[in-house]
Amino acid sequence: MKRSVLTDEARSKEAKKVTWVGFVLNALLTSFKIFAGFTGGSAAMIADGVHSLSDFFTDIVVLVGFKFIDKPEDDQHNYGHGKFETLATVIIGLALLLVGYKIMASGIMSIYGVLFKGKIIEQPKMIALAAAVLSVVCKEWLFRYTRHIGEMIQSSAVIANGWHHRSDAFSSIGTMAGIGGAILFGQNWAVLDPLASLIVSVFIFKVSFQILMPAVNELLESSLQDEEIEHIKNIFEASPHIQNFHHLRTRRIGSKVAIEVHFVFEKTMSIQEAHSFATEVEKKIKEFFGASSLITTHLEPSRDSLDIWRTVEC
Repeated sequence: MKRSVLTDEARSKEAKKVTWVGFVLNALLTSFKIFAGFTGGSAAMIADGVHSLSDFFTDIVVLVGFKFIDKPEDDQHNYGHGKFETLATVIIGLALLLVGYKIMASGIMSIYGVLFKGKIIEQPKMIALAAAVLSVVCKEWLFRYTRHIGEMIQSSAVIANGWHHRSDAFSSIGTMAGIGGAILFGQNWAVLDPLASLIVSVFIFKVSFQILMPAVNELLESSLQDEEIEHIKNIFEASPHIQNFHHLRTRRIGSKVAIEVHFVFEKTMSIQEAHSFATEVEKKIKEFFGASSLITTHLEPSRDSLDIWRTVEC
């Protein structure tokens, strides 16, 4: 499937727009949820509000990250600043991990207090339940909107931020269930409030690792996915002028891909012709991966007929 191609300026504009939308909505939701948590006597809603507060941090990370990503190549960053987007994704994943830990620790301590120390948990009020319902609706919409834009502009940081919104929706679902159960069944079931937050923290951990692992692999210079590499090879093999290729190297730099390869041409072919054919192949790759793709080709003459050339990939 051919990818959509956007300029770096267009990507940055869309990323900032969707992040600002999330920033404003998070400000309103966080204020209301923390207010409702204290007013409604719900520890789960207060924790949920703190979770939403962490969204401010991740929104700022994305906005600041794209300030660096927008910069052109310079003497210190010959391949551009795309890795700042990857770094922003890692920071978001770590923030989610920390939030999940805090919510889990708080839930465990509350449940321990009830079971072993006779602690009485205050029964939450309806305003806390209303805040949870509102949060689920708003954050789920924000997740779908942010993920759509992130996939459109092929930004791992924006997609990660979208999943942070989804984790907030998950948190609010658990909070809603806990608060609703505590209200419906009475004071003796108020423990459902911290129990719900404990269960939701597991989902937050799962999402954080889903975000972190691909970004960490990218920082460690892992190759492109197998299907992407296969597509690149198919482009090479479709060219009637390239006799063979080897030393194929691939990696991702933010939203861009970097590809290095050695092309083998007929030894009687002029360097001008070989360069022209290599350029045709580069254009086809950029049609799929985007015009900002970084492609380096090395042209080699074929050896005599006794040599057997094999494709080598790393």
